[in-house]
Amino acid sequence: MKPYKTIIIEDEKRAQMLLQSILENNFPEIDILDICDDLPTGVKSILKHKPDFIFLDIEMPHFSGLEILDFFEEDQVNFSIIYTTAYNHYAIDALKIAAIDYLLKPISKEDVKQAIERYDKTTKNYKTDSFATLKSIVTESKINKIAVPEGSHLHFIEPQSILYIKADNSYSELYLQDGNKLVVSRSIKNFEEGLKHSNLFFRIHKSYLINTSNIKKYDKSNGGWIILTNDAELPVSSEKTAEFLSLIYKISR
Repeated sequence: MKPYKTIIIEDEKRAQMLLQSILENNFPEIDILDICDDLPTGVKSILKHKPDFIFLDIEMPHFSGLEILDFFEEDQVNFSIIYTTAYNHYAIDALKIAAIDYLLKPISKEDVKQAIERYDKTTKNYKTDSFATLKSIVTESKINKIAVPEGSHLHFIEPQSILYIKADNSYSELYLQDGNKLVVSRSIKNFEEGLKHSNLFFRIHKSYLINTSNIKKYDKSNGGWIILTNDAELPVSSEKTAEFLSLIYKISR
């Protein structure tokens, strides 16, 4: 198997050493070409080594990792990005949903494993389009939209336009207020984490995440059911009932 070429761009020495150790001890298929302390040095290293993907810290002195594309022409971006950060901001949640991955510090072996698996699955769609994709995501995330990949397309939607999300194994089905449905190769847990900045969403069942502003009726029979404004009837799991009713009470006060 041809090794993956990677570069670590990270200003904290301890974080550098931890990530390097995880990669060297657990992922022989990854070849670390360079470790850089800041973004300008990292950009020079990328141009020199042409890695498959990079591990890039966001919070660094002088330049944020989100500014990396300002240093490149579009045809020079032939690498994918795995962001690393100690902070879980809304913009970062948008990046995660969009399949340009991020790892929340402290990074674990399992985090890296999942990121590499996601890279394997998405590189054909995102590697060649990473410049436009990432530029769009950073811009759109500032105006409170989330980026949702569907095939080779990337949809930017307002969270409030989502009626509910249904789990389908490792995929999710997004049902929108305009009647459209998006099928996305992201787990419902991924969306739950990415939308937690909003007070609108509640996980009523292992298979359903709903926008509470679209609840039309709650039926207590047969364990509890939610009827939404589009007349969809969704079950409320028994372990979520008390928390759900408490939430509704707060909303209705």
